[in-house]
Amino acid sequence: MPTLILVRHGRSTANTAGLLAGWTPGVGLDERGSGQAAALPGRLAALPLAEVVTSPLQRCQETLAPLLAARPGLDVHTDDRIGECHYGDWSGRKLAELADEPLMEVVQQHPSAAAFPGGESMRAMQTRAAEAVREWNARVERDHGADAVYLMCSHGDIIKSLVADAIGLHLDLFQRISVEPCSVTAIRYTRLRPFLVRLGDTGDFGSLAPRDAPASTDAQVGGDAGAP
Repeated sequence: MPTLILVRHGRSTANTAGLLAGWTPGVGLDERGSGQAAALPGRLAALPLAEVVTSPLQRCQETLAPLLAARPGLDVHTDDRIGECHYGDWSGRKLAELADEPLMEVVQQHPSAAAFPGGESMRAMQTRAAEAVREWNARVERDHGADAVYLMCSHGDIIKSLVADAIGLHLDLFQRISVEPCSVTAIRYTRLRPFLVRLGDTGDFGSLAPRDAPASTDAQVGGDAGAP
């Protein structure tokens, strides 16, 4: 079965503003995110990508633009199922404000029970994304062979939930996974089991250096902004 390359979009204007973007329109990459996207073709130069699948949201489209320009003719498909979690009434709100919501503790500690008001549950988010991957695995293998490599550009919570699915980790533990903006995660699927072969690789270890402020014990919903 194919190898899936999961790319989180580059740093967005919502990331730097501390907003939970969700499906809010008009959220693109900030200056750093644009630089991350520009570097992506070089980082992936050794990979013979068979196809590309992307979230419909602007920040993912902008992340892929340099890669697609470097590889004219590469088949690109949009799939809503790997779009960001539908955060409903939380969309567009400041994460600092949402931290005081009682639901946030559930999102952090028991995400399989978390459902966003006016949006979807985290369980439903994981289910739709995992179903999309399984369908694309079958399609890519049919069209390009069992050793094919293809890419999906998606979002932090989606990618974390797919990693959890691949390694048999309960959704309640997926907040222990971190994927920074424009990071590359790779999952190799086989007939009997998937293998996680890369997780959140940015090639930049700067974010691991000690910071002035103590690290938070919570995972940032939607994915954090990465290294400053």
